[in-house]
Amino acid sequence: MAPLEDAALLRPQSGSPLVFTVDFITPVVDEPEVFGAIAAANSLSDVYAMGGEPQVALAVCGFPEERVSLGVLERIFRGGRDKAAEAGCAVVGGHTVIDPELKYGLCVIGTVDPARSLAQTGAHPGDVLVLTKPIGGGVAAQALKHDRLTPEQRDQAVAPMLILNRDARDAALDAGARAATDVTGFGLLGHLRHLVLGAGCAARVFAEAVPRLDFVEALIGEGIVPGGTHRNRDYVDPHTHWDAAVDEGTRLLLCDAQTSGGLLIAVPPDREAALLADLQRRGTPAHAVVGDLVEGEAGTLAVQPGR
Repeated sequence: MAPLEDAALLRPQSGSPLVFTVDFITPVVDEPEVFGAIAAANSLSDVYAMGGEPQVALAVCGFPEERVSLGVLERIFRGGRDKAAEAGCAVVGGHTVIDPELKYGLCVIGTVDPARSLAQTGAHPGDVLVLTKPIGGGVAAQALKHDRLTPEQRDQAVAPMLILNRDARDAALDAGARAATDVTGFGLLGHLRHLVLGAGCAARVFAEAVPRLDFVEALIGEGIVPGGTHRNRDYVDPHTHWDAAVDEGTRLLLCDAQTSGGLLIAVPPDREAALLADLQRRGTPAHAVVGDLVEGEAGTLAVQPGR
């Protein structure tokens, strides 16, 4: 196991290995069912990032009882239950607490084939990095809170968050990928740093190739950037060489804190074409080569404009 792996892996003396994780988020949309579904997809993603199959989950919820009615909570839980059911994962219980800020998510247990796992330690220099959803969701969520998105932009931002990373996982495994991580709270560069720390190598990122929501760069230019994105930038800066041609807005975007983002897959170069074709066939929100792994100090990144 890598020190910053997406989920824990338990290898019992008999039976299949188990992968387990917990994740919860604050609301990114106003609709209770949609929030619950996004939170569930976000929680399930860590299991998919390990190459696993979600089996059972417990719901975790904190809520301000004087501001959120039981009816709203029921709708959130329903949205999460239905999204987990889409993944074939049963929500069998959970726990709630009184909390000043609303938050909801799942503790998930899944199974994984040890011969087909996507642990970060499986990545090697020369592997190509493929991303399966666009980035920019953190900026979009911040803009939504300030009523700065059109209905079309809101739908464009929310749609990828609702999509399970199951198809991306299946394509990665079928292509012979050796490692993956999901892009969530630490942003693209933060999660990539974790992957290369586990793999013991460095990485290059091709900024212009990274898929993004087409309206977020203008929002960044207006200063609409969540605090988590700025913290991510502070985290990766000491370990990142930025090409002078990569502008400040792009640098922030590459650090944008995502919710229910895509998989970042490390695949051998001779399997790149097969993976991209399979992702396109399965209809994942994106299927783009965004970088590669190289020899170098573990955990270091270089960001350049193109490949």
